[in-house]
Amino acid sequence: MRAAVLLLAALLTPLPAAAQTPPPAVSASAAAPVPVYGFEVVRAYPHDPGAFTQGLEFHNGELLESTGRSPSTVRRVRLEDGVVIHKRELDENLFGEGLTVFGDRVLTLTWKGGKGFVWNPLTLEPEGEFAYAGEGWGLTHDATRLILSDGTAALRFLDPQTFEETGQAPVTVQGRPLRQINELEWVEGEVFANVWHTDFIVRIDPATGVVTGVIDLTGLMPDRSGLDQTDAVLNGIAWDPDGRRLFVTGKNWPTLFEIRLTGPR
Repeated sequence: MRAAVLLLAALLTPLPAAAQTPPPAVSASAAAPVPVYGFEVVRAYPHDPGAFTQGLEFHNGELLESTGRSPSTVRRVRLEDGVVIHKRELDENLFGEGLTVFGDRVLTLTWKGGKGFVWNPLTLEPEGEFAYAGEGWGLTHDATRLILSDGTAALRFLDPQTFEETGQAPVTVQGRPLRQINELEWVEGEVFANVWHTDFIVRIDPATGVVTGVIDLTGLMPDRSGLDQTDAVLNGIAWDPDGRRLFVTGKNWPTLFEIRLTGPR
């Protein structure tokens, strides 16, 4: 239990030091201890160390990946050996962010451009653009809605046809806001989300925004020598619903991991 408390303390948004009033009361369920899961590595795959991974998805036996920095790209990647089968580059003024596949369209975000792109999933030919307010960080979807993160303590829901915002869910841990929600993945009714600059993935109830679990991936890649210790952080979650396989990687990591969750503890 103490381990869980320490992990969550590292994630929570600090309360203002000058606050003179206590935080609002939360329900017993919202304040309940949050389980912490560990992991086992099932298999390791090569990953392009030049990929500043922002979005990741398993699709038709391959990985679709979006990367940031210049040039930002969207790419098809062969899982077994990490070979980039095909890629498209974004304009040098745009910083690529989250990615998801909705129906027969690949959708990607940009960080501060307020501009998203629609791509053909096979050829990666551009098929359209869309706009959204604020920043774009992560992107996933349920059966009817796109789900977007923007670095704040919220999940935003968008209509997948018009891209208009239809609602939000505040992301909280024991009643307190959790910011820096980054790459997203829909996993069996939950939203799995990287928390930027940590080795944690949180499991979020999309109906309430409440964090129902924390996956501690500390030690997943213990040797990070040669990597930028500031930016080469855990980021990238992909779920294979048919094989029930969970894949994770990081920005500029040379390895992509298939993992199995253990615990909770």
